[in-house]
Amino acid sequence: MLRRALPLGLGTGLLGRGLGTHREGSTLDWHGKVSEIKKKIQSILPGGAWSPLYDTSHLPPEHSDVVIVGGGVLGLSVAYWLKRLEKQQGAIRVLVVERDHTYSQASTALSVGGMRQQFSLPENIQLSLFSVEFLRNINEYLAVVDDPPLDLQFNPSGYLFLASEEGATIMENNVKVQRQEGAKVCLMSPEQLQKKFPWINTEGVALASYGLENEGWFDPWCLLQGLRRKVQSMGVLFCHGEVTRFISSSNHMETASGEKVTLKRIHEVHVKVDRSQEYQPVECAIVVNAAGAWSGRVAELAGIGKGPSGTLQGTKLPVEPRKRYVYLWHCPQGPGLEAPLVADPSGAYFRREGLGNNYLGGCSPAELCPQEEEPDPGNLEVDHDFFQEKVWPPLARRVPAFETLKVRSAWAGYYDYNTFDQNGVVGPHPLVVNMYFATGFSGHGLQQAPAVGRAVAEVMLEGRFQTINLSPFLFSRFYLGEKTQEHCII
Repeated sequence: MLRRALPLGLGTGLLGRGLGTHREGSTLDWHGKVSEIKKKIQSILPGGAWSPLYDTSHLPPEHSDVVIVGGGVLGLSVAYWLKRLEKQQGAIRVLVVERDHTYSQASTALSVGGMRQQFSLPENIQLSLFSVEFLRNINEYLAVVDDPPLDLQFNPSGYLFLASEEGATIMENNVKVQRQEGAKVCLMSPEQLQKKFPWINTEGVALASYGLENEGWFDPWCLLQGLRRKVQSMGVLFCHGEVTRFISSSNHMETASGEKVTLKRIHEVHVKVDRSQEYQPVECAIVVNAAGAWSGRVAELAGIGKGPSGTLQGTKLPVEPRKRYVYLWHCPQGPGLEAPLVADPSGAYFRREGLGNNYLGGCSPAELCPQEEEPDPGNLEVDHDFFQEKVWPPLARRVPAFETLKVRSAWAGYYDYNTFDQNGVVGPHPLVVNMYFATGFSGHGLQQAPAVGRAVAEVMLEGRFQTINLSPFLFSRFYLGEKTQEHCII
């Protein structure tokens, strides 16, 4: 077990004893002494050549008020709002643990960067309305002295949802809710749709909804780096490593109905650090589970779901990794600069990428395939046949110009997919009382991260949601069987 205090111990312990204070004059066997010291140091350090300055910068601290598991935009947003809302500067020590320090597999970096208010739930609409305000005024929130301003390259081209006859009534109801919450969205008939976007084939379309304001797409990598840069300037600590264990204390209680429950409190997080097979224990007061697609596994480490079936103790966090493909294609005759992000009733979608008639798109396999045909999340390899068989046909039917498209590249990323109701999980666990969640957004976590981070920080610092009431997103709904169903999932 490796502790950060070790190098200090070497300075006052081994090194002090090895060199001592006595002198041996000119006959001092200096090299022999140093050789002996090296051997002693090597005997207590992990394998490898000895270095005169043992680098501990990659280690987490031994103590932190809050440990955030996951350094994507959701975890970083929680860190940002904790520091911004703290009563006194420097009052809260925050540590962010991220195992993928290159972010090569992070959902944030692999996202298409969409921003919309077209959801069916008021809470999701409110989250997105605040987040778009945050993004459009990004430098008022994330500016760092002497650093260049951020440019998210926000493209306000809107979202265009298409509905079949079967989905038209749902779309009308959704738009009514969106307008009540302050979103600028209009409904379009097939004739109006054809007139505004003549490149669309309206066959099978009964109704369309179009975001007139504050919808489009942006650069997710820029947001990630901007948040990271800002929270570092606010004193947030980072560690590249993986959380492997939680040390908890338990308190057994009985509910009014006679059910026996065990309340847990996490006291220590074990972090397996890079460049070492050892772990570093971090004592903490609060843990935030913002591990995205892997948050279900992190919850299991805390004992969540490991109880009798049908009980709160046996209720799992229903979040798992789902692999989603994104394809980049070129089409010289494709839609022009006025093209929004188009979501087809089939589940296929696309948007422009840059100015050179390039487009990004894909579809959610769950919309088109049986559950057993979900792609293997064990890797991020791309299935190019999936585009030919499942994505291209509905796209070419909807946009005839895409008959001649040519795929140029593709990649895959992960959704933190909530299998219960495809909605976020926000706030504390009812039994592991100091674990908080910011996960499970099933593909819309990036665009809502600024508001979700604020909500989690509020409930941690004040004991309740203040700006947006996200009670429908609490963990307890999984035990109660109360779905918070979102109908607008892409």
